[in-house]
Amino acid sequence: MYEHDVLVIGGGGAGLRAAIAAHEEGADVAIVTKLHPVRSHTGAAEGGINAALRDADSWEDHAYDTMKGSDFLGDAPAIETFAKNAPDEVINLEHWGMPFSREEDGRVSQRPFGGLSFPRTTYAGAETGHHMLHTMYEQVVKRGIEVYDEWYVSRLAVTDHDDPEDRVCHGCVAYDIKSGEIAGFKASGGVILATGGLGQAFDHTTNAVANTGDGPAMAYRAGVPVEDMEMIQFHPTTLPSTGVLISEGVRGEGGILYNDEGERLMFEYGYANNEGELASRDVVARAELTEVNEGRGINDEYVHLDMRHLGEERILDRLENILHLAEDFEGVDGLEEPMPVKPGQHYAMGGIEVDENGETCINGLYAAGECACVSMHGANRLGGNALPELLVFGARAGYHAGGRDLGEARIDTGPSAMSEEEDVDTPVSPGAVDAGDEDIAADGALVEPSEVIDHHVTAEERRVEDLLEKDDGVNHAEVRADVQETMTQNVNVFRREDNLKEALEDIRVARERYQDVYVRDPSRTFNTDLIHTIETRNIIDVAEAITLGALAREEFRGAHWREQHQERKDDEWIKHTMLAWNDGNPKLYYKPVVLEGENKTYEPKERSY
Repeated sequence: MYEHDVLVIGGGGAGLRAAIAAHEEGADVAIVTKLHPVRSHTGAAEGGINAALRDADSWEDHAYDTMKGSDFLGDAPAIETFAKNAPDEVINLEHWGMPFSREEDGRVSQRPFGGLSFPRTTYAGAETGHHMLHTMYEQVVKRGIEVYDEWYVSRLAVTDHDDPEDRVCHGCVAYDIKSGEIAGFKASGGVILATGGLGQAFDHTTNAVANTGDGPAMAYRAGVPVEDMEMIQFHPTTLPSTGVLISEGVRGEGGILYNDEGERLMFEYGYANNEGELASRDVVARAELTEVNEGRGINDEYVHLDMRHLGEERILDRLENILHLAEDFEGVDGLEEPMPVKPGQHYAMGGIEVDENGETCINGLYAAGECACVSMHGANRLGGNALPELLVFGARAGYHAGGRDLGEARIDTGPSAMSEEEDVDTPVSPGAVDAGDEDIAADGALVEPSEVIDHHVTAEERRVEDLLEKDDGVNHAEVRADVQETMTQNVNVFRREDNLKEALEDIRVARERYQDVYVRDPSRTFNTDLIHTIETRNIIDVAEAITLGALAREEFRGAHWREQHQERKDDEWIKHTMLAWNDGNPKLYYKPVVLEGENKTYEPKERSY
């Protein structure tokens, strides 16, 4: 058994920042990650980091833009905490050596991004996430923080009590990909989930293959509610053949979207008469798909993004890697011709329910970054807000787990936070199916941390042994592909009741098929087939949660569009959808959105750009 004060699960941006913060508090910190930190998906973030750095800007304006962007589903305490702390985090990065792009006077450059009232997006060319990862990893190495890379965390070591708020997380169980060892990790101070996104629930996504929703799925099954899972962002500019992201920085620099008739579509059809291409992402994604559906798309699939007018010098200075992506994946020279783009799954606004300090309702368990829902993005995330979110809330989770008093949280978590008389039946019950992960929680009689961890290690060893010894059955890839296909077809930008029910039925069938899953590779070392098989179960769980939330929310808000419900219903739906695992029979309930800020109340208004 490996023992540390604080365990951080995940080595991306949120995980690195959390580890540094906990170390600053004097904690013995370790990062457990299935990828080497500099290979994490944070490195794919191209656009930038929003922060109010200029005298003409303010954190209050940043907070309002974020609340408006969320379509008033974000919680004010989270949004204000974020906006106030983002400038300090950017300055931290600069002091640590982050190679920001700069103005001629030496100041860090900032550019416009969608949904912002001020050009507050800092950046490092079009490789901001890559440079940020390396900058923070240097700090981890400098501080001597231990990194267990290529260790796959497959379950949390949580005590079993009827009430999740009585449960305690003592650590986790992980599989050493290099050797096949299954071991327990004990954390006396806390476990911080920073596992990133869940894009592999869809087959057209900007997310890496490793983004399989591990954190939300593990926390969900351990008793932590997941929040607003239906709120999935589809980025408007991805390459059609692969889902590779084309940065919003292209539009921030002045890139233009055209339909098949050569019309500047954002203005021609009134999608965003003021901001055009710099409207929020949900608005632009819907505009593009509407063009395609109404016959004005190119090859009935995509639209064009043109940056030729920016000039070669500006493109090479600020967007050079975009040229390489367009050439490598679509055979297009962005200096000479427009690039084909269409919406693709990009980001999960929902996730593990946490407060402003990163705490879940399970004692000792935290979450930060995309796997968590604090909730600051609400129904739609603004471009440039993801990287500062993982900095701000990664740091806060790390500080709190390390022992710093951050004050009382204003956002309530756990079943006790639900609205009175808001508990409702799940729209379509999927039926209780174990999906190959029995005995999730330890016996309630086991209260000693080491006993709890040993119990989970034994259960995980049994599960892995069963998978490896089985010599016939269903291959995980078939099950995963079925889920990804139905999610892309039925739970995409435009959502209809019959499609959502069809997706739930497909997911139910996939879950039943998963009962007979087996691993073709019987080896113990670098067994990626085994890892992918375990990940597929997580994909099933998060896909179901997304679809259940989408079916329950009968309104049109932000990224969530419903054909039969074309109005934003503030009188009914200024509330978060919550799902509890409930022994495999998900239970849906709601809790109110917190619109009361530090010095003001955010009044919902019509959102226009």
